[in-house]
Amino acid sequence: MTQRSAILGDLVDFSAEPALERRDEHGLRYRADHWLLIEGDRIVGAQPQAPGNDFQRFDHRGCLILPGFIDTHVHSAQIDVIGAWGAELLEWLDRYTFPAELRMVDPDHARMISNLFIDSLLENGTTCACVFPTVHSISVEALFEAATNRGMKLIAGKVLMDRNAPAALCDDALETERICRTLIERWHARGRIAYAVTPRFAPTSTPAQLKMAGRLLAEFEGLYMQTHVAENQAEVQWVKALFPEARSYLDVYEQAGLLGPRSILAHGIWLDDLDRQQLHRFGAQIAHCPSSNLFIGSGLFNWEQAHNQNVAVTLGSDVGGGTSLSMRRTMLDAYKVQAIGGRRVNALALLYAATRGAAKALQLDAEIGSFELGNIADLAIWRPATAKLSQRRQLVCQDKFEALFAWITSGDENDLLETWVAGKQRWKH
Repeated sequence: MTQRSAILGDLVDFSAEPALERRDEHGLRYRADHWLLIEGDRIVGAQPQAPGNDFQRFDHRGCLILPGFIDTHVHSAQIDVIGAWGAELLEWLDRYTFPAELRMVDPDHARMISNLFIDSLLENGTTCACVFPTVHSISVEALFEAATNRGMKLIAGKVLMDRNAPAALCDDALETERICRTLIERWHARGRIAYAVTPRFAPTSTPAQLKMAGRLLAEFEGLYMQTHVAENQAEVQWVKALFPEARSYLDVYEQAGLLGPRSILAHGIWLDDLDRQQLHRFGAQIAHCPSSNLFIGSGLFNWEQAHNQNVAVTLGSDVGGGTSLSMRRTMLDAYKVQAIGGRRVNALALLYAATRGAAKALQLDAEIGSFELGNIADLAIWRPATAKLSQRRQLVCQDKFEALFAWITSGDENDLLETWVAGKQRWKH
């Protein structure tokens, strides 16, 4: 018999995209004291009256019930180097990232890290992520297995590198294409797994490898592409030297056939107007990673500029450059980054970018990101506040807008009560 569940609380999601900076509640759907009805893994209703006895009831009156967060850029193997000291991007890779990724060749280590990583996402209310594992097949297999065992939506793929990295992390050109094809055929569209062709970034792939990645995208339906672009000024200059024929960093990817509506490009700080026009034309998105950009000192992304040129912007924790898998911390840092530039991002725009906005950019809004009927029941149940100061702040808030912004900015790690994936409770405080 199909399981039926009903969860009572304040349902918070979006019916439309809110304004980026204007202070209003456009698009917000806030349904206080409503029951979210779930049958199997799907949302089948939302109503103020209690359902019948054929539903198992979970009373979380006074709590916020939000769609599970969507993290559009994060590295599973880098949880071992969160908060490492004193390096900018290129030094960071050599000193911290590559040593951590080298350890993923060991199957036991890869499985341990992958399970810890997936559980830690759930512990932060994140139910879907776009993930970089490593060059090792076992890191991909272990990650997909961990997500599948928990029913999670996951987008990931073998990292591609064939130069400018330690020899043990560099691919063999012919063997790599065979491995990628095997992984795609085994995992893509199996359950809730989607495969992403994953060149780390242009400097670590030869033109031949980038073209191979483009062939895979063209051949297999529904693949994603994820990579980094224009994160750091020294990196941009390096790309210019390696690809002198390209107009820009982004143009390297376009020439290889890597831009499309399922392309996720992390950072995008140092792009120009022509680049943003190209992103809009192809329907590609920028995964804004504010915590990492601040911590590594890469620069300040201009969200308004991207928004004005109709480029989709989502949010990534970018662990381990980022210091937490918490999307609430990521939203807070996104606000800070824009504030430094004299812009004030709407609290609702932050929440939208981590839920329905990300789902829409990933072409998954008919599956996740909101409480629309028929969507998969990925959700998180949050207390409005647990710490005394946060409780006081919530008490004096004048409206929903102010309360939600205070929830983002002054929340406590203990606020999360439960995380549900595909209609099942997968994490509980």
